[in-house]
Amino acid sequence: MLPAHLNPARLPLGTQVGPWRVLERLGMGAHGAVYRAIGAQSPSRPVALKLALHPGDARFAREVELLSRLRHPNVPRLLDHGVWQQPSGLHYPYLVMEWVDGVSLYDWAREQRPTSRRVLHLLASLARALEATHSAGAVHRDVKGDNVLVSDTEGRAFLTDFGSGNYLGAATLTLPPFPPGTPAYRSPEAWRSVRLPMRAPIVPYAPGPADDVFALGVTAFRLVTDEYPSPPDVASRAGQEVEADAPSARALNPRCCQELSALTSQMLSFRPEARGSARALAEALEEAAHEAGPEADVPLFGQEAPRPVEPRPAPRPLPRRAPGRSTHAWFTAASLAGALALGTGWMLRAHSDDEPETVHASVPKETEDGGTAGVGDSALTAPVPPSRAPFAWSTIAEDLPPRPFPGQRRPNANGRCPEKPQVPINGGCWIKQSVELKDCGEGGYVYKGACYMPVILPTRPPTSSPTERPDRR
Repeated sequence: MLPAHLNPARLPLGTQVGPWRVLERLGMGAHGAVYRAIGAQSPSRPVALKLALHPGDARFAREVELLSRLRHPNVPRLLDHGVWQQPSGLHYPYLVMEWVDGVSLYDWAREQRPTSRRVLHLLASLARALEATHSAGAVHRDVKGDNVLVSDTEGRAFLTDFGSGNYLGAATLTLPPFPPGTPAYRSPEAWRSVRLPMRAPIVPYAPGPADDVFALGVTAFRLVTDEYPSPPDVASRAGQEVEADAPSARALNPRCCQELSALTSQMLSFRPEARGSARALAEALEEAAHEAGPEADVPLFGQEAPRPVEPRPAPRPLPRRAPGRSTHAWFTAASLAGALALGTGWMLRAHSDDEPETVHASVPKETEDGGTAGVGDSALTAPVPPSRAPFAWSTIAEDLPPRPFPGQRRPNANGRCPEKPQVPINGGCWIKQSVELKDCGEGGYVYKGACYMPVILPTRPPTSSPTERPDRR
């Protein structure tokens, strides 16, 4: 017999979730735990089961709706969704995805040492997946290498984890200023949207297709160089209008062919309109993969470090569609975020490892990045050590409040919380999250260098006439 307080974050082997039986846990994030599972009808074919950690989490309904609109060979199929009833009576939504037997994009690159031509083909397939997403009136909002899986059998890339996604008409679930996502992959216009001083009402930034394209550019840059694209020094030029060129991957890795480097720089353009649509980008990547010369067939990574000894050459300027038009320096709002931290108590922290919420995996990922779990990436161009993420991508997270929230579970008379994973802090019960601080932005709070989420007691069902549950705005 299962215990009454069975934890959705750590289901035992064999637990039934709808028609699915849990085989193993792959990872956990702030809002969901991911398991490998099988169904009674096809026990030989595993699936990826994602289970909410909080009863009635509306994010799952939004993700199901988004995935139900997508039919693309580079997006895992939604197979099932439902609600799992905990033995104690609480209801947790879940969804089931097609199983992808593969590894994350960055791990794949380290193991396979691909050529520029192979990377061009792979990026083109991801751009096609984004094209399908945008055509469905949706945005992914968390494109990054650890949300991309490359299958071991076909070498096909899959864009995964649409839990941060949004679509036209969906309810707002995240507090401003930013929606869910990984700070290192946010676009310049997202950072520029932060204005000081912040006065109510605060209008949250709404990412669009251009934000997804920019994030794909950051992914490509890191894939090729094992570094984040470094912005200029914005701290000393906050608020100034300056001309700036997107970074060049070829400047860091001379093995990168000219075509791949140029298209990566295009995706990283400061002006959203200069990046092009996902469809136009996919066409350009496919054409480059076909037309590139022998240079594109050189492995991007070798046993020796391919970095130049001389100083980095200046990146080649991109064609400007609107000559004379000035733009903000890279992530000028990052400096504003620093001031925001001083003025409002928000915290900024830099990190080198982005966090994946990989929904599908062939191996357990207890320490991976994103929302679920993640392993820190090792340098692709060893022996040069990986660099730290720039200050511009520091995370914004709220400090732990001095008093518990309304409806938050309180410690008992002995000062202890009723369940073991919960810890008492400032008069309330909290759960420490296994995510990096840079991803502790949505519903998370920083305390002593870690990310915590409050334990909110479930709302009692109405005893009179039913009422519609209000959405979190």
